Formats: sequence, C-alpha cells, structure tokens
Amino acid sequence: MNIAMWSGPRNLSTAMMYSFGARADFNVVDEPFYGAYLKLTGSDHPVRDEIIAAMETNPELVAADLKTSGYVKHMTQHMVPGIPRTWFRDVKHAFLIRHPARVVASYHVKREKPVLEDIGFRQQAEIFQEVRALGQTPIVVDSFDIRTDPETMLRKLCGALDIPWDSAMLSWPKGGHSSDGVWAKHWYGAVHTSTSFAAPEGALPVLEPDLQEVADAAMPHYEALAAFKI
Repeated sequence: MNIAMWSGPRNLSTAMMYSFGARADFNVVDEPFYGAYLKLTGSDHPVRDEIIAAMETNPELVAADLKTSGYVKHMTQHMVPGIPRTWFRDVKHAFLIRHPARVVASYHVKREKPVLEDIGFRQQAEIFQEVRALGQTPIVVDSFDIRTDPETMLRKLCGALDIPWDSAMLSWPKGGHSSDGVWAKHWYGAVHTSTSFAAPEGALPVLEPDLQEVADAAMPHYEALAAFKI
C-alpha cells in the first residue's frame, strides 16, 4: 500500500514517519516535494541550498515515484502551482492535524514570524476536499490524540488504512532515520532524541497578538478536518 500522510510543519509528522518506518513492511519517504517547492517559490528556508542540491527538484519526476513509495510524509504547503496532483488517485490519503496555536508556537521557535501560508492549514483543507472529490474517504487523525494514547490511536489508524496493527510502531531507535531529509539537522532535534511518542500535551500556549492572529486564521481549516477525525 502507498500512503500519503498530509501534515503541516511542527505536527508530530516526523515521529509518525519514524513509527511507520519501524514496521518491516513499509519504506518511508520524507517530504519528497521540498526541493521542488523551494526551487519554484524561491522561499528562504533554513539550509535551502543544501536541500535543493540533495533532492530531485523536477516535480514531475518526483510524482512519478510516488506510486511505489510506501509511506510518504508530505507537507501540505509544498503543493504550490507547478507541483502535479494527478498521482492523488493512485495512493491512499491520511491527514495529520494539530491545534493551530500549538503549531504556531512551535514553528516560531524554529523560524520566526510565520504567516498562514507557512503552516499549511489552508492547503491541508484544500487537499482534503480534492481527495474527497476523487471518491476517497480521507482519514484524519489528531496529533493530540496520538500523544494522549499512542497505541489506541495507531490501532485505529491502521484499521482505517486497512493494514495490520504492528506494535513495532510504538518505538524507534534514537538518532533519526536513514530516510531523513537534509533539513533534519535544523528541524528534527527533539525527535532525534526520542524513542517513542512524546507525553500528552498540556494547556494551549499563550501567543503574542501577531502569532495569535495567524492561529485564528488557521482555526476554521483545522476545525473543518477535525470534524472527520477518527
């Protein structure tokens, strides 16, 4: 089975990739359109030049590989004009969501002053509707629920994906995965020290007014998907 897991940044997405990577029956791929996205948009991201040099940046060639890739971690904000979507009908889609206030607070630590387009909520809702229009029933899972009860939620996710449960998904080796992108050194510090999902999250963070404005703009998109979560 080929699974596209759609997420924005700072959303448990790397831990989820490690979880699937711990299974013997899945290869995992880390953000395959990142290089193409940077080249198309000119966005000034950390280690931008290294990413472009290390990856295939022709989006058509990237898309051609996605039919046989296994579990693919996708960032929704990478799906800009010029990135093909014809491959959507050939894979099974799942959506990983997280409360916008938590995403904004975490993103701001790594890359200051995010705007709505940086954190992928609008794009995630758009892709969700595209997948529904193809006749699929998209799967939605909330990172808060996974961190609260990893085994229960991962069992539900496996059931929704129609794959067998594998307890290997509950842990992984410390230090990262061989499939990590070159951006891991900037973004993956916390998950590289982990061997399992982090403890349950506490209260929502208090944001500065400009950051709260971004979180508020993302909320309708988050709530639209949250209505479908498993």
